[in-house]
Amino acid sequence: MAMIIEGEERIEAPIGRVWEALNDPEILKQCIPGCESLEKKSDTELEAVVTLKIGPIKAKFNGQVELKNLKPPHSYTIQGEGKGGIAGFAKGGADVTLKEDGPNLTVLTYEAKADVGGKIAQLGSRLITSTSKKLAGQFFSSFNEKVSNG
Repeated sequence: MAMIIEGEERIEAPIGRVWEALNDPEILKQCIPGCESLEKKSDTELEAVVTLKIGPIKAKFNGQVELKNLKPPHSYTIQGEGKGGIAGFAKGGADVTLKEDGPNLTVLTYEAKADVGGKIAQLGSRLITSTSKKLAGQFFSSFNEKVSNG
């Protein structure tokens, strides 16, 4: 079951700082909802453990995250796949683009694609889509708070 989630954040920070934060495992870990650990395996590969509750199902996902198509400081693709045991799996990616809007303002836009399977997929597309949108929104708004001048 696949879905697409799009959004935009206006971040009060120079583009270079936003780019650095997008590549900083410590910052990403603090912004990913339910993230228990995020470890850097190489410059572009990370390993994550994330616990999520989707409707009545609570699952712990062990996943691989990869950064691809890096075009500093303007865009990259973040892709991940997590296995949640009997709950199923989740995989997805987001194309993230940064655009300068003056010296101290960066516009971040994202288009994320997510796909879930297994028990979670049986919960119905409305619940999964609304949960995914909420999680993506939470991630990017936390990211905005952490990175913006303040």
